[in-house]
Amino acid sequence: MAVTHKGDIPVENILTSKTKALKINLNKNIYGTFSEIGAGQETVRHFFRAGGSSGTIAKAMSAYDKDFSDAIYGVENHNRYVTESRLKKMLRHEIQLIEDRLDRNKHPEKIYFSYANTVATIDFAKKFKGHGWVGIQFQLDSNERYNEIILHTRFKQTDATLQQETLGRLGVNLIYGAFYYNDNPKDLIKSLYDNIDLDEIEIDMINFSGPRFTYVDNRLMSLQLVKNGMTNAVMFDSLGKNLLPAQELYKKNILALRGRFRPVTKINMDVYEGSQKLFYEDKKVNPESTKTIFEITLSNLKNEGEINERDFLDRTDLLCSLGQIVMITNFQEYYKLVEYFGEFTNEQIGFAMGSDSIMNIFDIKYYRNLKGSILEGIGKLFSNNLKIYLYPILSEDETIIDSNNLRLHHKVKELYKYFKQSNKIIDITEYDVSHMKIQGQDVFRKISMNENGWETMLPEGIAETIKFKGLFGYKKSK
Repeated sequence: MAVTHKGDIPVENILTSKTKALKINLNKNIYGTFSEIGAGQETVRHFFRAGGSSGTIAKAMSAYDKDFSDAIYGVENHNRYVTESRLKKMLRHEIQLIEDRLDRNKHPEKIYFSYANTVATIDFAKKFKGHGWVGIQFQLDSNERYNEIILHTRFKQTDATLQQETLGRLGVNLIYGAFYYNDNPKDLIKSLYDNIDLDEIEIDMINFSGPRFTYVDNRLMSLQLVKNGMTNAVMFDSLGKNLLPAQELYKKNILALRGRFRPVTKINMDVYEGSQKLFYEDKKVNPESTKTIFEITLSNLKNEGEINERDFLDRTDLLCSLGQIVMITNFQEYYKLVEYFGEFTNEQIGFAMGSDSIMNIFDIKYYRNLKGSILEGIGKLFSNNLKIYLYPILSEDETIIDSNNLRLHHKVKELYKYFKQSNKIIDITEYDVSHMKIQGQDVFRKISMNENGWETMLPEGIAETIKFKGLFGYKKSK
């Protein structure tokens, strides 16, 4: 079933691509250009076929030839053309042409737009399914600066013609959403899948900018992509800028730390520093081509059944203040995260975790959905150059539990022993026992209840940030 642009709207009430295109065409003030590279002129044809397009389409073009495209939009670095850089050059070039060629005095009410895409569809060997960049620059008032929406998509279909048709519908949805759902970006994002099934295309990055979107936090828009099932993972950097996972992780060594980070504590940073040191000591790892990621699963964002967006931003603000890259995923099982990373790299992958987490990994009950049970799951987990860096925990009687004294079911002890002896499970030996007593949920409670003593449980500077910004319900004392 295709996603509706509002959760309670029946599928039969979703506007068709033809209806959307016609509504745009019949708006006498909307006027712009279409520039599409790599999959035919799939978006603009909807507007031509809908009727009334002469008042909407200023120009439609597809500069397929590389030399011809370079002459129009300039040469790209590394000869790569399916890039965000190329898309932005296309959008801005075409908008400038409209402004240069049309007299504003003659068309005072016209609001201009430029739609573009640059894509690569599935190859003949069907090994690479294809991906693309899609975007629009548009006005909502003739005296206003331009707004911009840019997204990246990955094709899931295995037929080039079907991919082209899906791309065309996506383009129509984006243009329609820009003009008619711009006041609610969440609805706009959902509308991108009108008349499109989730198994046809994936949107793994989206950015809003411009005067109408000054209030939009693009990290929340990324969260919507995962929450709506449009992608399984999104990333953003220490400045809060959305990143394209495929681009950031390509041929990189990856060290991932999973947690709730509500808030990030001293024990989190102990795990980070200890695992990173061991990871960099690996002869296969080049620190300069390594990405360290603080990962939060969608389930770890849910408190009392729902995702609190303010709470989400509080967590990410703190991680970003520490200069970290944050990833939000829909992968509860670690082996699925490994498979995801494996789509982009064959280099070394490391997971840093506490001893309690690895006991869960070797718990049979978590693999009942797999035909091969735990053998299949563990096989997938360690199949892609994975090593686990294990941080010890304290038991109730204050015994330190590390890789040597884990409490495992007798059925999996030999399996665990095999991977430990293969140097796939490595203990973090530099730790502070006093930090092991820090519980994130206890810290959170103290902050929200304005109790004393939580500041010493956090990395340097984090308590000050929480107090200054009023994060996690902290209230300044009068």
